[in-house]
Amino acid sequence: MTYPVLLLLHLFAALFFIGTVFFEVLMLEGIRRHIPRDTMRTLEIAIGNRARRIMPWVLLVLYSAGLGLAWHHRQALAQPLDNPLGLLLSIKILLALSVFAHFLTAMTLRSTGRMKSIHFKRIHLSVFCHMVGIVVLAKTMFYLHC
Repeated sequence: MTYPVLLLLHLFAALFFIGTVFFEVLMLEGIRRHIPRDTMRTLEIAIGNRARRIMPWVLLVLYSAGLGLAWHHRQALAQPLDNPLGLLLSIKILLALSVFAHFLTAMTLRSTGRMKSIHFKRIHLSVFCHMVGIVVLAKTMFYLHC
């Protein structure tokens, strides 16, 4: 697949994933204190059910395209300390792997019935922080690469 196609696939999947995380962290957490606990729990379960059906496909596209893009920059990644692009991309990849680990943790907790509201909140806040870092790194890499 060509670099521009991989880049667009990666960008749209990232927009979907990041948009979902931003909504959950900034919108849902903002209404938590205004909604009864049982109602909020029902909402979290409904969002979790929807995410469980959609997010694996979004993540498949996101990470597959990301691997293709990383392959394109393999020379920079071979010696990441020798160039700013390789260093930033390496950090971005580490953050992305951590986000994936968070996703697997959330899916495991959910499938075993151990997902509590506090887990939901903490995982989403952590992923939110990771995503902000990834976006900042991606934009910085864009300016370095141009």
